[in-house]
Amino acid sequence: MTPVELSRTVLRAVRRAVDDGELSVTVPERAVVTEPGPGGCGDFATAVALRLARPAGQPARRVAEILRGRLVGAEGIRDVVVTGPGFLNITLDERADPVAGLVAEIREKGARYGHGDALAGQVVALRVPYEVRAEVVADAVVRLVRTQGGRATVEHGEPANLRPVPAPEDPAPLGPDAARWALLHPAPHDRPRITADHLVQREGNPLFRVRYAHARVRSVSRNAGRLGFAAEPGPPHTEAGAPLLTPLADHPRILAGAATHHAPDRLARHLVTVADAVLPLLPSVLPVGEEKPSAAHRARLALAEAAGTVLAGGLSLLGIDAPEHL
Repeated sequence: MTPVELSRTVLRAVRRAVDDGELSVTVPERAVVTEPGPGGCGDFATAVALRLARPAGQPARRVAEILRGRLVGAEGIRDVVVTGPGFLNITLDERADPVAGLVAEIREKGARYGHGDALAGQVVALRVPYEVRAEVVADAVVRLVRTQGGRATVEHGEPANLRPVPAPEDPAPLGPDAARWALLHPAPHDRPRITADHLVQREGNPLFRVRYAHARVRSVSRNAGRLGFAAEPGPPHTEAGAPLLTPLADHPRILAGAATHHAPDRLARHLVTVADAVLPLLPSVLPVGEEKPSAAHRARLALAEAAGTVLAGGLSLLGIDAPEHL
């Protein structure tokens, strides 16, 4: 069970409690699950009961106990313990490896991982001024809205409802990829930098890090094939992979937020986070010296490829190429 799947399971428990009349609240759009904090236990914890206590008019621990009764025995959950003021601490079934489940989901969905129905059936009407940054942002928003089941239209004129700070000069000399990144990576209220820094291949350039990380993932996949082994989801058995799990699991939420708030900069910054998290993992993916490929190597390769899928899909939504070689 992945963190995303667990969040959905928690929301289903809330919905059932509402349907049964034990809670009188609006079911939230999402339930955040994290690693247990001090005093917690199990694999994951959620503070959803504390969030619902005030609107429910009940103590948080009482809300937690109501939800616990609906979570215990759910598929993939072995035990649920209420701690502190009302935290739900969830232990997964031993067979439900969260890493393998997350990676398997990304492998199954491919570029559609993170697509949802947050805007299903909605038509988003965008009005933008005749300005290059507004045009590029609107194009990215159209793509993002589509990932959430909606449809966006673009018109020009006033009053505009999508008006990022204009580019100070023509970004075309940067080339199509760097130009789009220069316009999309800053928040809409920030003035974009149209400088050659976006073309420099070094760590200080976020676009380079994202594209380099994707190219490195593709490279280790090719090298693994030459060594005769392929990716297989499982525990990576390395601390280097741990920081990557949260941004990968968070990708659906980021994508939905970027679409709903018309903010492609959120996706751009998220891709930088994924890139920075996967790069430390890559040196441990391939066997070294006389070492033979093991289950851990196959699992690390699967995790790295999952990150590559997210990077490639995200860049595509921004209209930027994800290179195989760099």
